[in-house]
Amino acid sequence: MKRLFLLSVAVVSIQMGYSQEKYPIVDTGQKDCYSNNGKIEMPKPGEAFYGQDACIQGNQPKYRDNGDGTVTDLVTGLMWEKNMGEKLTFEEAKKKAESLRTGGYDDWRIPTVKELYSLIQFTGQSMGERAVKPFIDTDYFDQPIGDRSKGEREIDVQTWTSTVYKGTTMNGQTTIFGVNFVDGRIKGYPLKKRREDNKMYFRMVRGNTEYGKNLLVDNGDGTVTDYATGLMWQKADNGKLYDWKDALAYADTLSLAGYTDWYLPNAKELESIVDYDRSPSYTNSPAISPLLECTLHNMYDGVKDYAFYWTSTTHLDGRNPYERAVYVCFGHAWGREPRTGELCDVHGAGAQRSDPKSANPSDVPFFFGPQKDMQCVYNAVRCVRKIE
Repeated sequence: MKRLFLLSVAVVSIQMGYSQEKYPIVDTGQKDCYSNNGKIEMPKPGEAFYGQDACIQGNQPKYRDNGDGTVTDLVTGLMWEKNMGEKLTFEEAKKKAESLRTGGYDDWRIPTVKELYSLIQFTGQSMGERAVKPFIDTDYFDQPIGDRSKGEREIDVQTWTSTVYKGTTMNGQTTIFGVNFVDGRIKGYPLKKRREDNKMYFRMVRGNTEYGKNLLVDNGDGTVTDYATGLMWQKADNGKLYDWKDALAYADTLSLAGYTDWYLPNAKELESIVDYDRSPSYTNSPAISPLLECTLHNMYDGVKDYAFYWTSTTHLDGRNPYERAVYVCFGHAWGREPRTGELCDVHGAGAQRSDPKSANPSDVPFFFGPQKDMQCVYNAVRCVRKIE
């Protein structure tokens, strides 16, 4: 009866108009394939590194410049500001959205993190604090870089969203999620900086108010389908941790619920199932629907938490731009508080960062960068497949 009921829910949902058109995932744009440290020819099924981002293509990015200061995403149906203007506080951005009349429209809003992340393209590249190529299509969108003459790093151009972290970071700070289109990450940033309101960029959006809303159904066979995106998910990870090469191999060989076309999700697919209304400190759970299960692991020095989850997307960053891959945090985004060195949640559950693809097990975890992000290298896997 349970299986029949769940199938009935799915059928009714589709009849009611819930389909992948409500929340289509825009492809990351990656066309090249990579090993742990360089470019490679596209591997074939069964070969090492098969199943990475470029092997499995989705909805390709497609935009229209409307010639009135707006750009329409022809995949998602969202309309965007072409130019963000100056940095604003969170309250200033709310007022701007209310008064904005660009293109003759009066229904502009601050985007959610899922809406904004739809614009990211992993054809971008950075080198630490230096910008190389933005992670957004600059043929359509104006994207500033940090002004070094003002003491900024080139990557200090975060774009904020309306998504407030359901928890706190660092020293109990109220935190807003933002997407950095110069270094290719989602992180939480403090609402206040040195007791003053922090300022970030904002790119306003309008249209498709259903975008980013999941419609998950438990199929009763170890899988969960999201009828909003058209993706079927492995309900629970297998409790094991892998480096990137082995994560790809595990996904490529998975047989589950009668399906063998599973793969490691790309960055935008995996971020689509983050539930930003949940967090370990707020709901005592990972930032994901209760229909999907995450294993607790010993992360570091007696700290038990949900592991980072690999994606199939290479993150082109650093001196060797091929040696890192994207992961998503459903638990705390661990790092060290810069002033005290204390282990803490530096960027929030739901952050997207990257890890080295491989390392000697005795060398991990280690800590890297201004916030001393925890580098785990051996991360969890949740596989995905496209539904027919």
